Amino acid sequence: MSVKIRLVRFGTNKKPFYRIVVADTRAPRNGRFIEKVGTYDPKKNPPAIIVDKDKVAEWLQKGAQTSPTVAQLLKQAGVGVKAAVEKAG
Repeated sequence: MSVKIRLVRFGTNKKPFYRIVVADTRAPRNGRFIEKVGTYDPKKNPPAIIVDKDKVAEWLQKGAQTSPTVAQLLKQAGVGVKAAVEKAG
C-alpha cells in the first residue's frame, strides 16, 4: 500500500478550506483517509497553515510521499521534509 500526504477540500463555492491528510493513493481526493495531520486555510491573510509536525515526521519516516502542494505548504510551515525524515529516523 502506497501512502501520500495530500489535501482534501472542504468549504463551499469560492470559500475553500483544506485538511492535510495521510491517505492511500488509490482513495478518491475527498474520500477515505488514514489520519488528519493538519489544516490549510488560504482565505485568511496570511494563509493559515496548522500542522502536527510529529505526526508528519512519523509518516514521512514510514515512507509516505507528499504531493507537490503539501511539500510547499510544509516548507512554509517550517517542516522540512528531508529534516523531518532524518529527525524521525
